[in-house]
Amino acid sequence: MRLFVAIDIPPEVKARLRIFIEGLRPMAKLSWSQVDNLHVTTKFIGEWPQERLEELKETLAQVPKPGSVNLAVRGLGWFPNSRNPRVFWAGIDAGASLETLAGDLDRRLAALGVPVERREFHPHLTLARRRDPVPLEKLREALERQQQGPSYPDFGSFQASSFVLYLSAGGKYTKIEEFPLAA
Repeated sequence: MRLFVAIDIPPEVKARLRIFIEGLRPMAKLSWSQVDNLHVTTKFIGEWPQERLEELKETLAQVPKPGSVNLAVRGLGWFPNSRNPRVFWAGIDAGASLETLAGDLDRRLAALGVPVERREFHPHLTLARRRDPVPLEKLREALERQQQGPSYPDFGSFQASSFVLYLSAGGKYTKIEEFPLAA
């Protein structure tokens, strides 16, 4: 089982993202994300044995509850950078509570043998992947024409009250269990 932990994006934010992506899709032959699959990953678990699923769920249920987390989806960027782009993303502004949650998940799951994340936590939504070297000039020009400041575009804000354990299989994400962020 390939698993990860994430925070869901509400439908109204997804609707704004869908309109934005549809407008950019013709500009570059990227592997564009399915909007319905967008989520904020807080911990990638990877392969996990089915027979240890209950142990994993019990551990997730005991992660400290920071209370509801306020998130804003705004801004755009590239991983690893704009000169050698592989991932086109929308940023997540969430403050310390989301970072604390990600750190708590990392520590708790490390006790079960899940590898600790070595990279700095950078919450984002993956809008597209660049698998092959394709021209990005039209996409970059379109983005420059629309740019109105560092937080452009702003897709909306929301309050997350839970995180979710997901199964990833065949390009589809299946919700296994949801865990509240407040007691």
